[in-house]
Amino acid sequence: MQAVLEHSPPAGATVQTAKRTGFLLLSPSVLILLVWSIVPLVMTLWYSLQNYNLVDPTLHGFAGIDNYWYLLTDPDFLHALLNTLVLVAGVLVISIGGGTLLAVLYDQEFFGRGIARIMVISPFFIMPTVSALLWKNLMLHPIYGVYSAMMRAVGLTPIDWLARFPLMTVMMIVAWEWLPFAVLILLTAVQSLDGEQREAARMDGAGPIARFRYIILPHLGRAISVVVMIETIYLLTIFAEISVTTAGGPGVASTNLPYLIYSRALLQFDVGGASAGGVVAIVIANIVAIFLVRAVARNLEA
Repeated sequence: MQAVLEHSPPAGATVQTAKRTGFLLLSPSVLILLVWSIVPLVMTLWYSLQNYNLVDPTLHGFAGIDNYWYLLTDPDFLHALLNTLVLVAGVLVISIGGGTLLAVLYDQEFFGRGIARIMVISPFFIMPTVSALLWKNLMLHPIYGVYSAMMRAVGLTPIDWLARFPLMTVMMIVAWEWLPFAVLILLTAVQSLDGEQREAARMDGAGPIARFRYIILPHLGRAISVVVMIETIYLLTIFAEISVTTAGGPGVASTNLPYLIYSRALLQFDVGGASAGGVVAIVIANIVAIFLVRAVARNLEA
């Protein structure tokens, strides 16, 4: 026994060996992740400082901050930024407001509740491009669409929604896609609420509105903050719905920041300007993410 103890390595050496082994095992994945993220970012920064246009080979060389200055002083950029903010805020209000009401509704006992839950969650599993095509050609088409047929049935003139209300229509499509996510998270939160607490409030004479306002809604605070954080991060990158339905138009009426960058890069072939837009979008997204993560962390700690 003493001989075994004499030949056993010290505890500190064993820990160091385990750390080296763990580092060696993790290093390939960490290296791939760094290359995957750092290299595109560095190339974007480099191209944003260059005069680089694919249709004008004579335009080259160092541009400095000219691409950023042109972008930030372009009225289309300000319009796209405003559209992005309106789109994100509108979808959040619709999805969280509707999700809260549906979560409370689907927590009640009624015939066919299981089927109703599946139906309300199913749009979340449809790809954005497919959803946009369904709404554009099946629901909102001014001649063959379902809404047009409904309006003609009651004697109204059909509306070309994508031409007259492009941003509002895109907002409706995206909210339809993200409403199931909010319902799923908020319904789980509602189901975690203590039933005895609600029953005690009911026995004390609190009505449905009072129970919702003073018991259910405060209980949903953390879940709502998580939904806001996750949805905001994804809503800042909306592209497919705009590309399929309105192509950013009419004019720039429904152009958001990602679509503006796409149009600069692949429609105007201005790689330098598009790269500058990408850098600005990264900065904005990170600022928003920092504030959201801190707000959610404070809410979860409360």
